[in-house]
Amino acid sequence: MSTKKTGFKFATFTAFFFIVAGMLFFNPLTAMACGYGNSGGSDFVPQRQAPYGGNQAAGAGQTAAAISQDQAKTIVTGHVNRLNPDLVVGNINDAGGFFEVEVTNKAKEVVQMLGVDKYSGRLMLLN
Repeated sequence: MSTKKTGFKFATFTAFFFIVAGMLFFNPLTAMACGYGNSGGSDFVPQRQAPYGGNQAAGAGQTAAAISQDQAKTIVTGHVNRLNPDLVVGNINDAGGFFEVEVTNKAKEVVQMLGVDKYSGRLMLLN
């Protein structure tokens, strides 16, 4: 056997070995990205607290109660104050499944429109 063929076979086997080993150790099905695990920006977006003292399973048979406009204002105010204390919460409108909340500057100009989901409390950008 020639040295070139042996080197090629060794390189092919080594590459195959690393590909298989990588697939075993870094399984893309268990990756913590794109909706798997605890991803999706939960560390950056305020979350509504679970009912019944934080136990999700205790209220599993009941539907979640919709949050009020005051609760939506509290969620947005906390979020805005962390990002930029110079901004304030403006008008809040009921838009069906969520509340539309205006974020304004001190001159009362609308800077951003945010949505607050009525059932999860999650924030969403509207513009």
